[in-house]
Amino acid sequence: MNVWAISNQKGGVGKTTTAVSLAGLLAEQGQRVLLVDLDPHGSLTSYFGLDPDEPNAPTTYSLFEMTSASTKDDVISCVQPTQIKGMAIIQSSTALATLERQMVGKSGMGLKISHALNLVAADFDYVLIDSPPILGVLMINALAACDTLLVPVQTEFLAIKGLERMLRTCEMVLKSQKKHFDYLIIPTMFDRRTHASTASLRELRNTYPDTIWAAMVPVDTRFRDASQAGLPISVFDKNTRGTEAYRSLLKHLLVKSKSAA
Repeated sequence: MNVWAISNQKGGVGKTTTAVSLAGLLAEQGQRVLLVDLDPHGSLTSYFGLDPDEPNAPTTYSLFEMTSASTKDDVISCVQPTQIKGMAIIQSSTALATLERQMVGKSGMGLKISHALNLVAADFDYVLIDSPPILGVLMINALAACDTLLVPVQTEFLAIKGLERMLRTCEMVLKSQKKHFDYLIIPTMFDRRTHASTASLRELRNTYPDTIWAAMVPVDTRFRDASQAGLPISVFDKNTRGTEAYRSLLKHLLVKSKSAA
């Protein structure tokens, strides 16, 4: 099982779009894909028509309530199918926003998601975790569980400043967890018609030459249309620029993963 976390400490950079788009393309290839929504705002959850305010739904909050005695069936009970064959989701809950104060004095809270995913490792080929744009127990869980970190960065100045904070967070987690994961910076919302976008992309490439994806995800109104339909963009429109960009990104990730293995 490969676990990819999609994270950035700045919101609105394309995390949910990246998670859904890559998941859709993986499912298209016949992979068994699980989406995990760790953001209390529940954008990924809402994308598929689910409600993060639903009080009785099995959610990622349930994973934090599990104990060392929890079983694979306990985790599977939180998994819901989507309308895309091969793609399932553990939806978010707004109750996730209360975890910070609940975890005071409790040990092992940073590894809850990692432990839960280990129980279902044989059931999924890929897990994609959409984490919130805030440094806290939820983001720490996403980073602790992942093999690869994907960092979408909007090609504009403020998003680049947010990237610096994100990478400092990664260094902190790596040291505290004594683990290693690769990360890839993904330029998003690129608009070649604007000087700000082209200048930001140039700065990203100059500053992070070894960890940035060589291409970029362009501005594409079909992303909005696909989200309204509750479908990955590759299902909604397989020929749009956004689909081709994420298809190229997935190819890069799979080649890199194969080389590492």
